Amino acid sequence: MPVHYDYIAIGGGSGGLASAQRAADYGARVALIEPGRLGGTCVNVGCVPKKIMWTAASLAHGLADAAGYGFDVTVAGHDWARLKAARDAYVARLNGIYAANLEKRRVTWVRGAARFVDEHTIAVGEEVLTAPHIVIATGGRPALPAIPGAELGLSSDGFFELGTRPARVAIVGSGYIAAELAGVFAALGSRVSSFVRHERLLRNFDVMLSAALAREMAASGIELVTHAVPAALARAGDGLELQLADGRAFGDYDCVLWAIGRTPASAALALERAGVKCYDDGVVIADKYQNTNVPGVYAIGDVTGREPLTPVAIAAGRRLADRLFGGQGERHLDYELVPTVVFSHPPIGSVGLTEAAARELHGEAVRTYTAGFVPMYHALTEAKHRVEMKLVCVGPEERVVGLHAIGHGVDEILQGFAVAIRMGARKRDLDDTVAIHPTVAEELVTMR
Repeated sequence: MPVHYDYIAIGGGSGGLASAQRAADYGARVALIEPGRLGGTCVNVGCVPKKIMWTAASLAHGLADAAGYGFDVTVAGHDWARLKAARDAYVARLNGIYAANLEKRRVTWVRGAARFVDEHTIAVGEEVLTAPHIVIATGGRPALPAIPGAELGLSSDGFFELGTRPARVAIVGSGYIAAELAGVFAALGSRVSSFVRHERLLRNFDVMLSAALAREMAASGIELVTHAVPAALARAGDGLELQLADGRAFGDYDCVLWAIGRTPASAALALERAGVKCYDDGVVIADKYQNTNVPGVYAIGDVTGREPLTPVAIAAGRRLADRLFGGQGERHLDYELVPTVVFSHPPIGSVGLTEAAARELHGEAVRTYTAGFVPMYHALTEAKHRVEMKLVCVGPEERVVGLHAIGHGVDEILQGFAVAIRMGARKRDLDDTVAIHPTVAEELVTMR
């Protein structure tokens, strides 16, 4: 006999967990379906373990900087395996915390792969569940190129399985993951080459950020190869050779990592049985209320192809539960002005329109303010990494519609400024705010 619930969340990642728990808090009877570890990409092979590796890389930079402040530091090496073991143990603790939270809220965790039977019925193995409300929150998976030898490389998921640090690394891709993992490998001692399909990294970000990151990566010894379209990956001697479509070949790599994007994890759900519409690439079509074309079926997070960020999935999932079970009929996520950080070295923070996008929308009404400087952290260090900042403003009141920064500390700075911009801050509001000196953040309220 089918087991009936008020709400079924398909996917135990950030969005599914957040939505299921919020619905349960309202008193709904909830089931969450997840065949793997709780936490999804973010906790297991994304944000959390990535940030640990980023911190390790940042400590490596800090050790190099320490001599400038009078420390006599001798580093005997880095134990990658030890770091991996500690990182994996931390992730496992988080998995346990998520399971305990589900139990505390009386959310039933159904372990297995879900497939639709009809628009209100889900099968998990031999078990059948029904609900008037079902949310698809299955996230995405790393994409691999359709070229000979692609299987010889690793995806970003495979990065977290590495038991030792490869000495020679090629990273193919130009987005978040490529930039972040290049910085980690280089800081911890690998020789890194970064291959990008077009002319620059982070093509969806402001050009200033791309240029500054390329400069900083080059300074850290990372080779940047542009207009690089992979054609094949092959074994060559004791390493790997990456062959490009234009005939160039680069070789002698111990590891080639594909970071060319992610695809929605929707193919195995049998969505056609429910009549749920998708784009050709598997993205589930959903409106601003997270509704699909089928009443009572919703989609949140990366599977929707919209702002693939953990906090976005969480926010959308909670708002959906607020609307369905909390009596907040118009509750939904506003996808404008979503702040984001790239944990590159140095980090990048961005919110709102790029300068190019603002000019396309507002033309001559756009005015930008920029600042570039060596932060005080580097006053005594041998390396002199710069901070670059840009404010994008529109109209006679100079409403701030974009903020973009790269450099020491901008990852932590961004959150507060994102609140101000969302509230409609004008350039003069920033000017009228007393600066905190000496900080990197003060430059954002002193620009002229």
